[in-house]
Amino acid sequence: MDLHQLKTFVAVARERSITRASELLHLSQPAVSAHIKAIEDGLGLALFERTSRGMVLTFEGERLLVKAEETLAAHRALMSEAQRLKGRPSGKLRLGANGSADTVMIGRLLATLSDRNPEIEVVLRHGTSAEILAGIRNGSLDAGFYNESGEPDAELSTLEVARFTIHVAVAPGAVVPTGAVDWRALAELPWIYPAASACCGRTAERLFESHGFRPQRVISVDREDVTRSLVAAGLGVGLLHADHAHAASERGEVALLFEAQPAVRVMFASLRRRADEPLLRTVIAMLREPAGA
Repeated sequence: MDLHQLKTFVAVARERSITRASELLHLSQPAVSAHIKAIEDGLGLALFERTSRGMVLTFEGERLLVKAEETLAAHRALMSEAQRLKGRPSGKLRLGANGSADTVMIGRLLATLSDRNPEIEVVLRHGTSAEILAGIRNGSLDAGFYNESGEPDAELSTLEVARFTIHVAVAPGAVVPTGAVDWRALAELPWIYPAASACCGRTAERLFESHGFRPQRVISVDREDVTRSLVAAGLGVGLLHADHAHAASERGEVALLFEAQPAVRVMFASLRRRADEPLLRTVIAMLREPAGA
C-alpha cells in the first residue's frame, strides 16, 4: 500500500463515489477502483459496500479511515519539517481557483512564486467554489480561491483577497419601475442563477427567505454569460456579478433592479490544521503584500 492508494481511499470514503473521487484526484475511474481493490486485497478486508447510495464504508473501513487520515497528516508534517530544515519551501503546491477569482491577482501570485521560490511547483486547477472547497477538504487541493457570501467553515483558515457585489437584473421593460421593488411580481417570474453556486445560490436563498416567497421556477445554469443571455431574452430574473451586470447594463441588454447585500468575499482558504505548512505560509505572505510591492 502506498500514499497514492491511501489518498484514493480517503477521497472515495469522503465522496462516497468512484466517479467523484476520480474527478477530484484527476485519475481514471478504473485507476481509482484498482487502488481500492489493491488496498482491500493487501489487507484482506472489505472497506466498502457498493450500494444504491454509493460507496459506503464498512465497520472496518470506518476504523481504518481514521488511521489513513492520520498517516497522510503525518506524511505532510514530515515533508513540512524537511522543508523547514532546508530553509526554503519546495515541493508541489496544488491550488484551486473558481471562475470569479481575479486572474490578474493569480497571475501576479504565480509570477512572484516563480521568481522568489523556483523550487515550488504550482499546479492550478479551475472549478466551482463547491469543487474547490471539496478538493481542500479531501486533500486533492492544498488551498484555493472560492466565493463566500456567509461565514467560512470553522475547519478552514481563510484570507479575504477581494470582494464583489451581486445584482438582480431583468430584461429592459420586463418590470414596471415603481420606485420600490415589486416582490410579488418578481416571485411570479422564473429566477435564473447557478443554484449550486456558493455565492449566487446563498444570495438567492436569503432574498427568498427575507421577502417570504419562493419562485415558481428556478432555471439553474453554471455559466454567467448564459445567465446574462437568458435574462436579456426576457426569460426571467437573473443574478449577475457586478462586473458582468454593469457591462450588460451599459450595453442596454439588462436592467439592474438592485444590489444584493452583503457583498461576496473572495477567500483564499486551506484547512486550518495545515495553515502553518511552509508552502501555505509562503503563499499567504505573498497575498498579504500590497499590489506592486
